Amino acid sequence: MPSAGMVLNSENMTPEEKQNIEEKIVAVLKTVYDPEIPVDIYNLGLIYAIDLDDDGSLKIDMTLTAPTCPAADFLVEDARIKLESIEGVKSVDIRLVFEPEWNKDMMTEEAKLDLGFL
Repeated sequence: MPSAGMVLNSENMTPEEKQNIEEKIVAVLKTVYDPEIPVDIYNLGLIYAIDLDDDGSLKIDMTLTAPTCPAADFLVEDARIKLESIEGVKSVDIRLVFEPEWNKDMMTEEAKLDLGFL
């Protein structure tokens, strides 16, 4: 299920196909971890948008917990490689965006609990 503010755009798909691809994308994003934080990038609230074109081109808008995050290249490349393994995804473009600025309120309740914020 998309996080707050996230958009999944995939025209000309049945609702079932859209949901299936969405679930696969989210499941894959939940396997990408910042080496310094024991929570995945999806539950951290770092994924702002998912846009899947009919031709299989996937565009992801994501942010970082800080613009100077030393793991930025690792996170982006790990996500890209894993997302490219999804059947039907032909290409992956991950764009780093910094607006809105990430804050701990963007995390899921589960992530907040794991990190001791609740």
